[in-house]
Amino acid sequence: MNADATTRAPRRDVQRNRAKIIDAARAAFAQNGLEAPLDAIAKAAGVGAGTLYRHFPTREDLVAAVLEEHRPDLAREAQRITHQDHDPQRALDEWLDAIAGWMRAYEGLPAPLRAALDATGTPLGTTCERVIETTSSFLAPVQEAGQARSEITGRDLFLSVLATTWATAAQPSNPEPRLGRMLRHGWLTTEPHL
Repeated sequence: MNADATTRAPRRDVQRNRAKIIDAARAAFAQNGLEAPLDAIAKAAGVGAGTLYRHFPTREDLVAAVLEEHRPDLAREAQRITHQDHDPQRALDEWLDAIAGWMRAYEGLPAPLRAALDATGTPLGTTCERVIETTSSFLAPVQEAGQARSEITGRDLFLSVLATTWATAAQPSNPEPRLGRMLRHGWLTTEPHL
């Protein structure tokens, strides 16, 4: 096999099938949550189950690909927050609200995100680590200003938002902003004005 054959881009039909599967999964997850049947996703994409599994051997791989489609929006939100002129604590609050929205994108998402945190090298784990890195970058100036406890990490905040998202999905009558404000008492060094 020559070098050109090993570095060749995927065929267009392969790329097209992958995109159709991701689009069908996004729609199915939005309508039925992450437990949407994979066979139904394949059918909606116009491909066979074998094609779906060649592209995405596990449900987690498919979830990661769908969430990766959301990453540019999340990155734009991080940029927007970064470029606004406000204090670091407010920027961190806005970022935590943004990732809460990302975590609420599909019913059932908090559980696989939590599992992915313990699985290194998985596509979903990598996605989570990117979000945690951004969270850490928003946390650092708050800590430098003495407004957040020094032992708190970006991962801690990611987990607290994940827990809040899970709790509000289980109990929709408990508004998330109130839970989020309550959790912030744990990482702030001073009492926030609620």
